[in-house]
Amino acid sequence: MDPQQMKEAYQRLEALDDRLSYKVRPKKHSMVQPSPDQINAHLNDLADFSLELKEILRDFMLSFAKKPPQAG
Repeated sequence: MDPQQMKEAYQRLEALDDRLSYKVRPKKHSMVQPSPDQINAHLNDLADFSLELKEILRDFMLSFAKKPPQAG
C-alpha cells in the first residue's frame, strides 16, 4: 500500500466534494420546470463530477496495489 498516494486521493475527493457536490445533489421539488440551459448545465456538472470521481477511485485502488516507498 502507498499511503502517500492514498492520502492524495483522499484530499482530491474532499476537494471534489467541496467544489461540486452541492451542484449535483437533487434539488427540492419545485413547481418551476428547469430550462434546457439549466438542464444542460446540471448534466455537465454531473459528468464532471462522475469523471473526476472515477479518476480518484482508480488512484485510491492503485494505492493498495503499490508497495510503499522505502524510507532512507
